[in-house]
Amino acid sequence: MTASSLFRRYARCALVLLALAQAACAQRTGPDVPRPFAAANDEVLHWNQPADRASCPDRNSYLWVQTAEGPACIRYFASDDIEGARIAIVQFSGDRDSVMDQAPTRIPDNTEDLRMLDAQRSRDRAGVPWIFVARPGTYGSSGDHRKRRQLVEFHALDAALDALMQRHRLQRIVIVGHSGGATAGAALLTLGRTRVACAVLTSGAYGLLERARLLGRSRDGRTDTTGSAQFYDPLDHVGGIVRDPARRIVLIGNRDDRNTPFALQERFADAVSKAGHRIELRTHAAEPPDYHDLKDRIALRTASQCAREALFP
Repeated sequence: MTASSLFRRYARCALVLLALAQAACAQRTGPDVPRPFAAANDEVLHWNQPADRASCPDRNSYLWVQTAEGPACIRYFASDDIEGARIAIVQFSGDRDSVMDQAPTRIPDNTEDLRMLDAQRSRDRAGVPWIFVARPGTYGSSGDHRKRRQLVEFHALDAALDALMQRHRLQRIVIVGHSGGATAGAALLTLGRTRVACAVLTSGAYGLLERARLLGRSRDGRTDTTGSAQFYDPLDHVGGIVRDPARRIVLIGNRDDRNTPFALQERFADAVSKAGHRIELRTHAAEPPDYHDLKDRIALRTASQCAREALFP
């Protein structure tokens, strides 16, 4: 084989590899879908770390809060127009257990600058100030993500929202969350959170014990999917939701969801409705094969609509 033939063969191989890389990078993205990125070690956000007052300065993007379980440092990443906003959208991500044990440099979008850029992009799409609040143990927030869906997580987020709204003089918020983020949003409602114009909860997990049994991931039928029996299930605490006729609660899912069964989302919606609250249950197209991640940025679009309706009733 001549040198020119070898060169052409290597060139073709390089083009194939480049095409495969481009195809991988072109997969679906959105406010709750991380994009591939590797950050320098001194820039990354650290995960599953204890609360440390010395590393939680009194400045934007950090909230030092006290809860029944102890102190927490909750990180948030906001668009540039939240100060004094009449309404802002607050986003909670879904579970991140699939990446939390990776090196921080390998976790997608795992820097303050990139998280803020993502919030700004979401704000530009939604047309409403946008704030990404990192759940405990993720994206620089203190805590242990293995203890998700426990009161230690929800109390920290609840206290963080109080501090966030006070610091930036926010009048009302729209909560948007997907999967575990939707469960967190629902839990905050059951803890009595007020000044919520709308909660958009997509593909949320409710009926946590039954869900774990249905997925075959419960230990002796007594634990949720994390292996804990200390979970806080919003379905069991609907009575804590504060009455507010102006507030909308919108649940969106897919009937074929293999991760968070739609039947349990229906059960939560029915319980909230029977308790006298305004709630809507919708279905939407989702990505196969799990039918868990919804298409068309439906969460962002619905949250944007909710916020605009609250601003101009």
